[in-house]
Amino acid sequence: MNAESDERDGAAAPADPAPAAGEERASVTGDVTEGVAKEDRELGSRAPGFIKASRTLHLSWQVGVFVVGLAVVAAGIVMLPLPGPGWLVIFGGMAIWATEFVWAQLVLRWTRRKVTEAAQRALDPKVRRRNIALTAVGLVIIAVLVGIYVWKFGIVMPWKIDE
Repeated sequence: MNAESDERDGAAAPADPAPAAGEERASVTGDVTEGVAKEDRELGSRAPGFIKASRTLHLSWQVGVFVVGLAVVAAGIVMLPLPGPGWLVIFGGMAIWATEFVWAQLVLRWTRRKVTEAAQRALDPKVRRRNIALTAVGLVIIAVLVGIYVWKFGIVMPWKIDE
């Protein structure tokens, strides 16, 4: 279920374990330290050590994480046409999957990168001016259409409709 290799027999150990969130890692030269970016985090399972120690317990953990993530993603898909924060819930389910599966971590990294790029493009002054102009033109068109409808048919309140 997981794309990472299973090295529990002690044949190979990671040479440089990933530092904790607040720690720093030395650069290649060794004299300059830099903070670890979110993109540099090690991929793979984030299950507690005692769960990783037992193959059957780890497999059970992965199945549980997959089922819970699947339930959350399914709820998000149901919320897309219905009222509710559908995309937010879907990304929440992907985040649950990303605690255990490399493919979900890669999908979330790609999504986070694309959302950041879109936000930077949207904050560009030229794009903002264009968006404001298009919104203003759209509102004027809607106001004209509503005005024509009211001029042609008038406003009839629901409680005054004659049958």
